[in-house]
Amino acid sequence: MPSPVRGVRIAVARFSRSRFFRRFGPTIMPPLEKGIAWVTRGRVQMSGLLVPSLVLHTSGAKSGLERHTTLMYCPEGASRMLVTGSNFARDNHPAWTANLLANPDAAVSVHGRRIRVTATLIGDDEREGVWRFIERQWPGYRGYERASGRILRIFRLTPTG
Repeated sequence: MPSPVRGVRIAVARFSRSRFFRRFGPTIMPPLEKGIAWVTRGRVQMSGLLVPSLVLHTSGAKSGLERHTTLMYCPEGASRMLVTGSNFARDNHPAWTANLLANPDAAVSVHGRRIRVTATLIGDDEREGVWRFIERQWPGYRGYERASGRILRIFRLTPTG
């Protein structure tokens, strides 16, 4: 990875783990993301201006209704994506992770293009290797796991069809 990109990622990662961001990010980010998505007709995610981002489309675990969540992701190979349920280092898992556990058939929108995917929860046997891979892209990202006091759910999203 080129050093300017790595430098930006290190700075963004550091800020995103700050107390300030963990406190105010959950309130500020969703409306900003929705505004940018509305203006660009879904082709741009605000967080995507700094980090690879996608919109995850899941079926609600309880309601069955379609849910949309903007997430940072880590590209894995040519087409797979890794997403981590960090939830701003809160104590609980984000709802989208329960949705994927209940129904792993989902979709993602990347740069306005919708892609069907199947989600696989990363198991204990693969977990350390996946974390090493993620942290090569996002130095210090596992700090969310330590700060939250829980084991974060990591999913591999594999395109189908």
